[in-house]
Amino acid sequence: MLYNILYPMVEEYQIFNLFQYITFRTGGAILTALLISLIIGPAFIRWLKSKQGSGQPIRSDGPETHFKKQGTPTMGGLLILFSVTVSTLIWVDITSVYMWMTLLVFLGFGLIGFIDDYKKLTSNSPDGLSGKKRLFLEFLIAGIAIYFIGCEMGDGLENWLSLPFLKNTLINLSYFFIPFAILVVVGCANAVNITDGLDGLAIMPVVIAAFCFGIIAYLVGHSEFAEYLYIPSVSGAGEITVFCGALIGAGLGFLWFNASPAQVFMGDTGSLSLGGALGIISVITKHELVLGIIGGLFVIETLSVILQVGSYKLTKKRIFLMAPIHHHFEKKGWAETTVVIRFWIIAFVFALIGLSTLKLR
Repeated sequence: MLYNILYPMVEEYQIFNLFQYITFRTGGAILTALLISLIIGPAFIRWLKSKQGSGQPIRSDGPETHFKKQGTPTMGGLLILFSVTVSTLIWVDITSVYMWMTLLVFLGFGLIGFIDDYKKLTSNSPDGLSGKKRLFLEFLIAGIAIYFIGCEMGDGLENWLSLPFLKNTLINLSYFFIPFAILVVVGCANAVNITDGLDGLAIMPVVIAAFCFGIIAYLVGHSEFAEYLYIPSVSGAGEITVFCGALIGAGLGFLWFNASPAQVFMGDTGSLSLGGALGIISVITKHELVLGIIGGLFVIETLSVILQVGSYKLTKKRIFLMAPIHHHFEKKGWAETTVVIRFWIIAFVFALIGLSTLKLR
């Protein structure tokens, strides 16, 4: 918004020339989202406590150490939603279709998560919105966003899948691209949701992934850099860098309150919105497969659940002591903070591998 208001006056006030630079506005978005989170966070958490009473319901079959978390408020994702949205609208070019579609998925999935969290609280049960209803709404929102992204792209790239590690290698998925892209967005949203099980576990890998995709969006949106690196060039995608910056700032601000022992949980409100945002950003930047590398931790967490369920249905035996896999290590006696920090390290390594795809072609 500041770009649209102030940059047109650059001939009169040269200082407004700064607003043409995505890097400057991304820095502004990081700091704005961080400050919003830190300033309103304490009052927001107190308000959640006053409204929720006993807080998020704790699974009866979960690790014993989790029972002491009873009373911790959930829906902290609302703080992330507010911080990211306000910061993005302040610093982004509001004429960007890609930005609006990213916000559609971010807020839409956040609303689904909010409904899910609300049902859990009102029923005092870990069971919220039914799986079928939740998936239907996620597929609907993702489908709408991907359709308009394809219309905006309209330069022959909309149905093509880029392969990492290979120079200018694209596969035309034709009509299959939309369902594939929807699966990427919905899959990422639910993968982050599965990962969100320990204090601070999900938010830091999301921040790391947002940092990586901020770099990718900037490079993809810059035709010269894209040509040099042999990656797809998507005109206008650079504005998504600003959104990624807001995500980083809000994520760090939320971690201030979510670090062990957590004062608030993000809930499905936060995890679904964050995962959905990363998914749609990967579609816009044509780096859907790279998302699977950068978000490798989310993939591992999801696979652990799939393998556990599949093994039990087929053999009546469990592979892990408990799924998702972070609970397995808790059951083995690892301290919660140990699991979280080691998983952060894994997320960082996957991020480095994902970024290496930009050059290793």
